[in-house]
Amino acid sequence: MGFFVIEIFDCEQGSDEWFALRMGIPTASNFSLVLASGKGGDASKTRQTYLYKLAGEIITGRQPSEGFSNIHTERGHRMEPDARAFYAYMNDVEPKQVGFIRNGRKGGSPDSLIGENGLLEIKTKLPHLMIETLLKGEFPPAHKAQCQGNLWVAEREWIDLFVYWPAIPPFVIRAERDEPYISRLSGEVDLFNAELDEVVTKVMDNRFRL
Repeated sequence: MGFFVIEIFDCEQGSDEWFALRMGIPTASNFSLVLASGKGGDASKTRQTYLYKLAGEIITGRQPSEGFSNIHTERGHRMEPDARAFYAYMNDVEPKQVGFIRNGRKGGSPDSLIGENGLLEIKTKLPHLMIETLLKGEFPPAHKAQCQGNLWVAEREWIDLFVYWPAIPPFVIRAERDEPYISRLSGEVDLFNAELDEVVTKVMDNRFRL
C-alpha cells in the first residue's frame, strides 16, 4: 500500500470543478454506502449501486446530470454560513473553508478546517429533529462514517459536529479519531476500489463485443 500526498482544492462545493474532483472515487459523504451490508449476508444493493455509479463516471468521464441536490442539501447550503459564523463566535476560532480534499483514491469535503488538527462538519436539522438530537446528547451514529472518513482523508485528529437550526440552541459534539473504525473503513474502501477496477475492466473489455 502506497503513501499519498494530501491535495486540498479551494473550489466551491457543488461547482463543476468540485464534481470533477470527486468523479470516480469514493468520498466521505458516501462511506456509509461502502460499509453497507445486505440482509442475511447478501451484497448490499445500495453499495452495489454506488459502485456502478462510480464505474459509470470513470467510463464516461461524466457525472449524471441530476447531481446530488435535494431540498435538504439546498437548505443546508443556505444555512451553512450562519452556522459556521455561530460556531466561530462560540469557539473564538477562524474556520478555514475548503472545497475538496483528495488523498489517494478517496476524498472528502469537510465544511471547514479548524487550526492544525481539527475539522468542522455542519448539519442542519428540522426543529423536531434538533430537539431529539439535543435531548439524546450523543454523537448521531448516522454521521459517524462521514466524520471519521473526513478525519481519515484529511489526516486530522478531531472533528466537531455542529448541528444547527435558527432559534434553537445548537448542538456541538467533538469526536476524536477512532482508529479501529478507520482501519476497518480503510480496508473496506480498498476492497471497494478493487471491485470498482474490476467492473470498469470488464465493461471496457466488452465494449466492442456487440
